[in-house]
Amino acid sequence: MKHLKSLLFAAVLFIGATSYTSAQSSVAHINKQELIKAMPAYAQAQAELERLGKTYEADIQTSIKELDIKLKQYNAEAETKTEEENMKRMQEVEGIKQSLGEFQQQAQKDLQEKEFNLLKPIVEKADNAIKAVAKAQGIKYVVDSAMLIVADGKDLMADVKKQLAM
Repeated sequence: MKHLKSLLFAAVLFIGATSYTSAQSSVAHINKQELIKAMPAYAQAQAELERLGKTYEADIQTSIKELDIKLKQYNAEAETKTEEENMKRMQEVEGIKQSLGEFQQQAQKDLQEKEFNLLKPIVEKADNAIKAVAKAQGIKYVVDSAMLIVADGKDLMADVKKQLAM
């Protein structure tokens, strides 16, 4: 009878320890941002965004220089022009400034939209790889380690990079 109680107690301890261990292994973590930045497609997207940004910046700088030249010319000729002509010129300059401001805003909006469109498939690919690795390893929950205070559990970074063949 005492032997049966000991055996039963040992079985309960074993089951409890096994449950605790399996609960521990059903949670893993990964730094998703680090993973995405390590993907080759991310570097390509960043290079494309940088090229587009430089193009917009060059256009804006050219427009600013043209405006500056026009403004200097108008100021130099102001005394030889009538009050009405000077007013028209100032209105023209103000219109150009407003158009330039609108162009800058549109360029910023275009860059943000382009960034979203370029990064969306990269993020989806990373998410799918994380899900595939987690499923293959029997992991039920994957948390972003960038937001964790303690990350002692399984880190999926190497396995997910392997899944992505990076």
